[in-house]
Amino acid sequence: MGTWHALFYPLKPGSEETVKDLFRASGRPRFDVTDEDGRVVGRLLSTMAFVGTEVAVRVIEVDGPLPMVAAHMSRQPEVKQFERELEQHLAKPRDMVTPEGARAFFREAAMECVLSRTHDQPLDSTV
Repeated sequence: MGTWHALFYPLKPGSEETVKDLFRASGRPRFDVTDEDGRVVGRLLSTMAFVGTEVAVRVIEVDGPLPMVAAHMSRQPEVKQFERELEQHLAKPRDMVTPEGARAFFREAAMECVLSRTHDQPLDSTV
């Protein structure tokens, strides 16, 4: 069973349809997360994206340590292209060029999963 994480993207007014298209057209990254030596240390299990009025949220389910998953994703060409194309539609500028800027964006945009329920969990289970 994986853990869920989300990123919040504030959008410029009127950019919602374009951002929907960007998400739909985005490529598929490698799902196996590898370390510097090429060993599999995790896996991207699923991805969802939601777009509403002036907001987008990307939700991912991962198996493995989030910092390693994030580092792996930042190296994926499909993710880099999507992030470049998304940039012009964001309401708040961000620095994805420098490691410090990228860390700051992820710190500010990260959303904590506080509830995850499935139909087969006992009634007293909340997460």
